[in-house]
Amino acid sequence: MDLTLTEEQQAFRALARDFLEREAVPHRMQWDHDESVDLEIVPKMAELGFFGLTIPEEYGGVGGDYVTYSLAMEELGRADSALRGIVSVSSGLVGKSILFHGTDAQKQEWLPQLAAATRLGCFGLTEPGTGSDAGNLTSRAVRDGSDWVIDGQKLFITNGTWADVALVFARTSDDGPRGVTAFLVPTDSPGFTARTITGKLGLRGQATAELFLDGVRVPDAARLGEVGQGFKIAMGTLDKGRLAVASGCVGIVQGCLEASVAYATQRTQFGRPIASFQLVQDLIADMSVDADAARLLCWLCADLVDRGEPYGTAASKAKLFASEAAVRAANNAIQVHGGAGYVDDFPVAKYLRDARVMTLYEGTSQIQKLIVGRAETGVSAFT
Repeated sequence: MDLTLTEEQQAFRALARDFLEREAVPHRMQWDHDESVDLEIVPKMAELGFFGLTIPEEYGGVGGDYVTYSLAMEELGRADSALRGIVSVSSGLVGKSILFHGTDAQKQEWLPQLAAATRLGCFGLTEPGTGSDAGNLTSRAVRDGSDWVIDGQKLFITNGTWADVALVFARTSDDGPRGVTAFLVPTDSPGFTARTITGKLGLRGQATAELFLDGVRVPDAARLGEVGQGFKIAMGTLDKGRLAVASGCVGIVQGCLEASVAYATQRTQFGRPIASFQLVQDLIADMSVDADAARLLCWLCADLVDRGEPYGTAASKAKLFASEAAVRAANNAIQVHGGAGYVDDFPVAKYLRDARVMTLYEGTSQIQKLIVGRAETGVSAFT
């Protein structure tokens, strides 16, 4: 197995890091305090190719492989996970759903705009009463002639107040997960409203919203995939979404490692740098191992995607390990920084707050363990 990155992959990673060091890192704490990133960075990111990765050139993307996509998500996570979420939801969860399940007309309408970030998307799956149990969602779409009328509520939706299109999953029959259908809903549709959720622990610069659909009418041409295939579309899309989250978590671990090494080599106690103390080295060593292990799990998953092989279990393993590693690394980084790590003068407090949700969304750590356990034993925990 050759783990050497190609020249193109190395060049994109270097370009991404240089851009984010200039355009994001100096502003991330202010964005965090303001609870909103400056959206002027979005078209700049699109011009560099962040939003167009893995979207074919014929639809306005830049193409590219999933290892490069993983590298991009890592650099975004290292700089500011709020930015990673904007990209991976709009061009990842929404864009990839359209790419693999959309009609030609839907692809032509939405993919060029999502790849250029002239339009943003959000992924409307989670509801107040259904998180992990997404197959039992209660939002409902009723056929009315050649249209569908959608009623329901969605919660914790990334990009919810910024999106121009919402990929909404709604119940079209009472047949459990097989009764869910997906729809592309323009957010300026009558009856569609979004309310910003503030006061989050982390990812404060990222727009998170509650969506309300009150008699929202869309044509049948807005249906994504077949009737009753919505849950299958959502679960398949989330596998790639987990790769994006896991790769972003690698960035958090790497950021914690770099910040801790920089601080420990400069901070002196008892007449010498604290980096010389064995217990500080122990904390840094754990971060270093976690960064390498999580990164390799992500690359393995990305390589499986690129080769067209099954990758769902690999995505769950990467997401499980990397998200838990991000929390560990941020905790360790704060310990290395001592009291200085508890305030915003250093990035590690923000890393911890951002890392904590990674073990929850796009499938909790417990759900990932169920997926991996089922894959290993061949026995479902749900039966």
